[in-house]
Amino acid sequence: MSVVETPRHARGKAWPKGATPWLLALPTLLLLAGLLGYPLVNMVLLSFQNMRLRELLSGRTPPWVGVDNYTRILSDGAFWTVVWHTAAFTVVAVTVSVLAGLGIALLMRRVNRSVRMMMVVAMMFVWALPQLVAAQIFRWITDSDFGVLNYVIDLLPGVDYHNHSWFVSPAQGWLLITSLVVWAGIPFLAITLNAGLTQVPKELIEAATVDGAGAWQTLRSIILPILKPLIIIVTTLSVIWDFGLFTQNWVLRDGHPEPAFQTLASYSYTQAFGQSRYSLGAAIAVITVILMLGVMAFYIRQMFKIGEVD
Repeated sequence: MSVVETPRHARGKAWPKGATPWLLALPTLLLLAGLLGYPLVNMVLLSFQNMRLRELLSGRTPPWVGVDNYTRILSDGAFWTVVWHTAAFTVVAVTVSVLAGLGIALLMRRVNRSVRMMMVVAMMFVWALPQLVAAQIFRWITDSDFGVLNYVIDLLPGVDYHNHSWFVSPAQGWLLITSLVVWAGIPFLAITLNAGLTQVPKELIEAATVDGAGAWQTLRSIILPILKPLIIIVTTLSVIWDFGLFTQNWVLRDGHPEPAFQTLASYSYTQAFGQSRYSLGAAIAVITVILMLGVMAFYIRQMFKIGEVD
């Protein structure tokens, strides 16, 4: 029995190995390049120029100043103070939110199904609330004249919180900002980690219990090692989101955050649009992106690691 061979000229050329995923992702990559790449390139170019209000209104090309904007920023003590505020806030907010999210996720595995569903629905409402609306609600609650929080605390014996301003000191102000960010971030962390806990084999936990392991030993030796990749992912995402803090401190300070409550995002905006130093604001934004590249690279690396394991 003869086999009919396909003519050589009729055969299609095989795709190079590994080219198919890139071809499928090409439309998305082109869209991202247009939406993100073009503004990013313009921002980098603007950071090497001296764009002022005069050039903005006249449409003239701003003069080229090289690295003067970067030299000015990196030698400014106020900038490094803002970097310290942003970094310290990020560490505290991410640590508290991840630990609280993990604790709530563990609690969700202990309660019955109906209570768990109520917890999920309540957290979904919090998660769906826009940051601007949440910040405005917190601003009303903590208002020095009509805030509910001051009224409740003032009811305690020996405590006088009448007309108390929570931003009278940086410590109290950052406590309020951090509480808002943690409150808004817990739903994502708790729901995600709860989903991860469903993948922990019950047989391992039962075997550990039979062997006499306590709750803490089971958590440390079984649950946390299994959840480690997921915890790394959600922690990295929380770092990226919290490092770019803008809405919460901006709204709580009525659009004029004092130097003690500035973050890199709000500081860049204030320099660019509050003081018409557009190139200086662009340089601060570029430095912020560079600082975040390390975290983003770590996140992508962890995603590839999880993909290889799967």
